Amino acid sequence: MITLRGKLKKDAEITNSKNRDYNKRASIRDKLLIKEVQEMEQTLPVTCQVRFNDPHRLHEFTLLITPDEGYWVGGRFLFDIIISEDYNMAPPKVKCTTKLWHPNISEDGDVCLSILRQNSIDGMGWAPTRKLKDVVWGLNSLFTDLLNFDDPLNRDAADLFIKDKESFRSKVKQYVMQYAKR
Repeated sequence: MITLRGKLKKDAEITNSKNRDYNKRASIRDKLLIKEVQEMEQTLPVTCQVRFNDPHRLHEFTLLITPDEGYWVGGRFLFDIIISEDYNMAPPKVKCTTKLWHPNISEDGDVCLSILRQNSIDGMGWAPTRKLKDVVWGLNSLFTDLLNFDDPLNRDAADLFIKDKESFRSKVKQYVMQYAKR
């Protein structure tokens, strides 16, 4: 004989079973990251290192860039990268935690890089086909050949570069020595 108490107990067991299965499922972001993190680590530039504080949280990591040429040579620059649940439809959030003098990185750590924009004027913004390795290579390029003085985030740095490259070099070195020394 089926009783109300028995039916409620059976329904609760079915619901709990479904909840356990649901909680075990990985999000689309996490499934993508398993492959992308592996690919990113295999293709890292020699000037970059990735560190995960928690290996179970692939959506939060730190990128260390140590340029081996250019104005910022000799510095160590840390970037916190956080990947939202909307990934790969939305770009990762990137913040530079090392204070530096750079036309495309503010002194507060905001980064101006087309690939990190959802909508970019130049058409080079984020797209679902982009991957983490593209972000890493883009950030690394900010220290070599991807400087943008036409649309700078730090206008003072861009203006100083245009007016007096030696003063710009000197100010960069001052910041490297004070905030980013290896």
